[in-house]
Amino acid sequence: MTPARTDRGTPSGDRPGPTDEELPRLVGQVARGDQAAFEVLYDVIAGPVYGVALRTLHSPAHAEEVAQEVLLEVWRTADAYRSERGSVLTWVLTIAHRRAVDRVRSARASAERDHRSRGRELPPSDPPEDQAVRSLERQRVRSALAQLSTVQREAVVLAYYGGYTQREIAHRVGVPLGTVKTRVRDGLIRLRAAFTPDGAVLGRGEPLVGPPSGPGRTAGARR
Repeated sequence: MTPARTDRGTPSGDRPGPTDEELPRLVGQVARGDQAAFEVLYDVIAGPVYGVALRTLHSPAHAEEVAQEVLLEVWRTADAYRSERGSVLTWVLTIAHRRAVDRVRSARASAERDHRSRGRELPPSDPPEDQAVRSLERQRVRSALAQLSTVQREAVVLAYYGGYTQREIAHRVGVPLGTVKTRVRDGLIRLRAAFTPDGAVLGRGEPLVGPPSGPGRTAGARR
């Protein structure tokens, strides 16, 4: 069972703290599961452990978490302490520093993963020359569409850039299906001259060049 403590170490006023020479004995008792010994050791090391964590993390909340992790590790691994390798406090604070640095590295790695993930979500930027070509094409489309009658332009835009079927267009604008077919056919005949001087016919699924400005349904979408 792990002793539960929430304070950061405040030695009892009537009980003198253990000397440096007594700390190894306390650690040995903790290694055998002596909770009373851990209470005494806790009062000595909790404050310094929190201080190391706070200096490394610069966050009281994270420092509290790391300090609790360190104290739990001391409780669980007390039998790993070797007095010939250094003092008890040095051993404990080494654990604290390692834990705090691991927390910093983990936070940085998480931030880098998030940054890379956001970067992958961004669409690639096209070269300026491609953007210029598309801008010119959009101007041609707008100029060609402007030559159509209002009803022809409406039918063509809904069919090619709105993704509507001719039956859906008829229902949307409130005219017979045959009227919509005529408007689309006549509109395409006039556009064909602007985009295909050789007289090639534009198919129903072919985009003219690019959509006119303004939001619309994706080509091919169905309402």
